[in-house]
Amino acid sequence: MDDDFIGTLFLTGKLAAATTASLLLIGLPVAYALAYTRFRAKGIFEALICMPMVLPPTVIGYYLLVAFSPQNAFGAFLENTFDLRLAFSFRGIWIASIIAGLPFMIQPLQNGLMALPDSYREAAYTLGKSETVTFFRVLLPNIKPSVITGIAFTFAHCIGEFGIVLMVGGNIPNETRIASIAIYDEVQTLNYDVAHKYSLILFLISFVLLTVIYSINKSFKLNSLT
Repeated sequence: MDDDFIGTLFLTGKLAAATTASLLLIGLPVAYALAYTRFRAKGIFEALICMPMVLPPTVIGYYLLVAFSPQNAFGAFLENTFDLRLAFSFRGIWIASIIAGLPFMIQPLQNGLMALPDSYREAAYTLGKSETVTFFRVLLPNIKPSVITGIAFTFAHCIGEFGIVLMVGGNIPNETRIASIAIYDEVQTLNYDVAHKYSLILFLISFVLLTVIYSINKSFKLNSLT
């Protein structure tokens, strides 16, 4: 394996890990708010979170590219104020991947919290526990399968993302060229052997993640019945 192949895989893993860690930090409070808070715009907020699941990735990627461009107000503000350019950069595809991965992290967490009996929170509040303590000491330990599912789905989705990354980051080696884009490149140049290697590795990673999800969920269900 040459340096370019290994570097592309490393960049893919780096992007997936950074995106997953960021979405876990974002997803926990957002899922909690959606599960236990009522407000008028809740339906609109949930719809916006789920948009990446129904919109073509290139649509989201296009609007992010427009927003990040220095020729537009937001991109110009970032570059002039913070000397930060998001278009065609790793930071740009990281932010784009976070937006694209929102539903894959938040929905499992929200569903897990909503499935818990209300008595869990009520008992903790009766004992004088704060919302924060109740969340981390009572609720979170009881939605471990949902957390693992969210992490695995987000990571698997990120390593396979193509449209958004290509639109926002282009195809820059060691900067934005991840494995899914590399596969497209190798097929275009009829280099099927390398494309097969990338594809096989991504397939195996996705298969292992899904196997872990189903195994843990099955084990958790069996333990809850005993």
